[in-house]
Amino acid sequence: MKIPIIRKGEYDIWSMRMRQYICHTDHNLWDVIVNGDLEEEPAPTGETSAPPAPKTAKQLAAKRNQKKVKSILLLAIPNEYLLKFHNVADAKSLWEAIKSRFGDNEKSKKMQKNVLKHQFEIFSTASNESLDKAYDRFQKLISQLEVHGATISKEDINKKFLRSLPPSWNKIALIMRNKLDIDEIDIDDLYNNLKVYEDDMKRSSSSTSTSQNLAFLSSENTSSTNEVSTTSGDFGVSTASGISQVPSTLCAHDAACSFFAQPTTNLKIRIFNRLMKMT
Repeated sequence: MKIPIIRKGEYDIWSMRMRQYICHTDHNLWDVIVNGDLEEEPAPTGETSAPPAPKTAKQLAAKRNQKKVKSILLLAIPNEYLLKFHNVADAKSLWEAIKSRFGDNEKSKKMQKNVLKHQFEIFSTASNESLDKAYDRFQKLISQLEVHGATISKEDINKKFLRSLPPSWNKIALIMRNKLDIDEIDIDDLYNNLKVYEDDMKRSSSSTSTSQNLAFLSSENTSSTNEVSTTSGDFGVSTASGISQVPSTLCAHDAACSFFAQPTTNLKIRIFNRLMKMT
C-alpha cells in the first residue's frame, strides 16, 4: 500500500485512507493518534528524592510507535507544506495540524457540496468514452457527494447515469429507466446490466460505420458514371436520349480506384471484394 498524500480540499477522503493505511501497518499505531503520549508513571510516595526509575517496556514501545506514526504522517504531506509541520511535537498534534490546514470549514464544505451537486446535474458521457471510464467518473462523483453529506436516492442516481449515456444507448437506457426496480437496484448492478449490452452496442456502431462507407462508395460510383458520360465520344457508347453511358464494370472500377486512393483498411478490402462480385 502506498502512503496517501494529502491535498487541499480532500481531507475527508484522505483521513479515511490514512486511518486504513496506519491500521494496516499496525493496528496499535492508531491509538497513538487517538490517545497521544502515555503519561509518565508517577514516582512512589515518599521517594521524591530518589532517582527516576527506568522506563517500562510499554513506555518504550509507545515511544517507538509515536515516532513511527509521526514519520508516516510527515511522508503524507506535500513538499511545499512540509516545513510548516516538521517541528510539531507528537503525532496527535500533527494530525490536528493537518486537519486545520487541509480540512474545510463549514462554509467551504457547503460551497463544495453545491459544486458537486451541480456537477451531478450536468454529468454526461462523451460519445467516444468507454462505459468503464464513464462509470468510474460517476462513482467518484457519487462518493464525493456522500462524503459531503449529500443524500441522493438510488432512483435518481440510476436515472441520471442512464440519461448521461451517448445517443447510441437511447433504446436500452429507455427500457431500463422504465423497469420497476430502477428505484431499488444499486448503481453497480445497473452498470453490470449495461455491460451485457456493451458488445451489442459496439457491433451496432460498427454496422453503422459500414453502412456509411457503402453509402460513400455508392456516391462515388454515381459521380464516376456522370463524369465518364461527358466524354462518351472516346468510348463510342450512346443512348437514344443522347446521354452517354459506360459499362457497369468500368463504373465500379473507377469508383474502386477513387475509394482505394485513401489508406487501405480491412473494411475497404471487404467492400471492394463485394463490388467485384456485384459486377
